[in-house]
Amino acid sequence: MSARIDDDAGLRRILSEVTTIALLGASPKPERPSHGVMRFLLSKGYRVIPVNPGQAGGEILGQRVYADLASIPEPIDMVDVFRTSEALPGIVAEILALANRPRILWTQLGVRHAEAAEAAASGGLDVVMDRCPAIEHPRLFTR
Repeated sequence: MSARIDDDAGLRRILSEVTTIALLGASPKPERPSHGVMRFLLSKGYRVIPVNPGQAGGEILGQRVYADLASIPEPIDMVDVFRTSEALPGIVAEILALANRPRILWTQLGVRHAEAAEAAASGGLDVVMDRCPAIEHPRLFTR
């Protein structure tokens, strides 16, 4: 069983170790928060794979878009969720059904679901909820 990560040391560890991120709810629209966060993560050297069924087969910021997590043909370290809190139980079930599970479930600001977090942690994932990596990265790594 893994845990809910809320402390700076745990967040720093995650952001230091992760290389490949699936971004659920990625948008091709520059004004959308998911687009800005994806741009930021790409600028920091992360491999970001956008997931959006309505955009599948296209590209966002030069990265091929996939319809769902199971369609991604490479291992991912972290799933960053830009979806509603109500969608989290289904997302966690999708993650736990993957043959090669990511190690981290990260949900964006305002996205929280206690039972989904518990299920993800029980399934072996570290869980970060209600935080943004584009806020945490500069806070933790910039002096």
